[in-house]
Parts: sequence; C-alpha cells; structure tokens
Amino acid sequence: MLHKHRSSGAAAVKVRAAPAAQRIEAALQRALSLGEGPEGPPLLAAAARHAVFPGGARIRPQLCLAVAGACGEPHPALADAAAAAIELLHCASLVHDDLPCFDDAATRRGVPSVHSAFGERIAVLTGDALIVLAFQALAEAVEPITIALLAPLINILGRCVGGPSGIVAGQAWECEPRVSLAAYHRAKTGSLFAACTEAGALAAAADPAPWRHFGLCLGEAYQVADDVRDVVATAQALGKPAGRDRDLHRPSSASELGLGGAIEYFDRLVVRSIAAIPECDGAPLLRALVRAESERLVPQVSVRDLALAA
Repeated sequence: MLHKHRSSGAAAVKVRAAPAAQRIEAALQRALSLGEGPEGPPLLAAAARHAVFPGGARIRPQLCLAVAGACGEPHPALADAAAAAIELLHCASLVHDDLPCFDDAATRRGVPSVHSAFGERIAVLTGDALIVLAFQALAEAVEPITIALLAPLINILGRCVGGPSGIVAGQAWECEPRVSLAAYHRAKTGSLFAACTEAGALAAAADPAPWRHFGLCLGEAYQVADDVRDVVATAQALGKPAGRDRDLHRPSSASELGLGGAIEYFDRLVVRSIAAIPECDGAPLLRALVRAESERLVPQVSVRDLALAA
C-alpha cells in the first residue's frame, strides 16, 4: 500500500542525504558487477566501466535519493537500485549520443568517449548492455516486502526512456526535419528527471503522481542550462565538445530565445520547479538543493555578464 509523503523530519532527511554520493557509487559498482565475469568479453566490461566511472555530477541519482528521503525512504536498498538504474540509463544515452552517427563527440566527462576509446561497435553494445543492466539491477534489489513496487517502477523507467516521449524519442527528434523545442526538451531531458522524482517517491512507497511535474520542470531547466553552457562554456569546463548545438543545427533555447532570453527562461523554470515540489517534511531540503544546483549550472554573475555582453 502506498503511503502519503511522511518522514521523521527534515533532520532525518539530511542524515540520509549526507552519504548519497557513496550510496550511488556503491550501487553502481554492484550493478556493473552483474554484467561481468570470466566468461564474458573483457572489452565490453571495460567499456561499460569507462562509460560509468568516473561519473559526472550524478544529479539524476542524487535527485532520486533526495525525493526518496523526502518521502521517508522505508526501503533504502530499493531506492539505491532505482537511483543506479536511472544513472545507467543516462550513461547509456550518453554513449549512444556520442556516436559518429549522432554527435561524433571525441570526449565525454573530460575523458575519451566510449567509441573513441573502444571503437564504434563496442560503444553500441555498451549502450545496449547498460540499458539491460539498469533493469537487472532493479530486479536484483527487490525483496518480498517491496515486490509489489517492481512492476510500477519498471513501467516508470520504460515510459521515461522509450517512446513516445522518453529519452529515446528525444534523440529521435534530432532526426526529424521540424521539432517543437518544448517537446524536444521534455523528451530529451525532462522525461528522465521525471523518472528520478517518480521512482524516488515510489521506491519509498509513496504516490509518484504528484512528483512528476516537479521532475519535468527541473529537467527542462537543466536542458536550458545545458543549451546556455554549450554557448558560453569551454570544452574543458563541459568535459565534452562545446558549440555542438550550433554546429549540428539542433534545437536550442539559446538560439531560439537568444542567450539572455534563455537565461531568463531558465530562471523562470527554476522558480516553477521549486513551486512544484509536493508538500512533505523534506520539501525545504529539496528546495535548497534545487537552488544550489541552479547556481552551479548557471552562475548568477559570470554567465549573465556574458549574456549582457553578447
């Protein structure tokens, strides 16, 4: 039975949130080990680890655990597995996104992309393997007390990754002659952020429906920030090639609204995201996390000064 958003208080949420980074890395290590063994091809195993470690900001699994904590988190093992599954799906999308048929990116997270390091064939298979591992990791973490949560969790992840509006659809929109920027952003980034908030709530046995809008708003804000950073940041700061939206003629809020307009839209989306957080004991901490992340992505001074000078 799903319960309403309850926790033992904001202090308890902070205690659980403190080791979130360690929990995520440990859960990812467990998940990767499921696809490894002496009977397996070593290149595939090495490429999968290259794709996942070292990670980026891990904002998606962090968000998943933060929502689970805000909802009380009675099942931490399941929350950890859901967070790891989402990060594996995200890493798979990056491996495929970097391929020569899409972005042809030589670097990712400051190191050679998977196809640059291991070849295109292994990169395709690595992305596929990470997708499978995501669902396997989720299944492995289920216990008798949480078995009823497995099917709805799988449904959330499948809906937010596949068609018609998951991250696969977001990638596919880049192959279309025309695309709505809002639909593109919602699929390419917003959908997986919605998976984070919905899966985090569900892993804590809370109703995921009220959390979807928060994830979609935050995901769109994150994509707009990515559009802005693609214009103003260096390849070293991004950990991947800069200026790719312009070079590949992809939909971008920076090109459609101008740099200053995109930053203003980002600010509005941050306000909407904070307002969309459902009322719960952990809501103040979540609001603080969103504010801190927004400042990290689009600093109040440096990026805005660049926009004024443009």
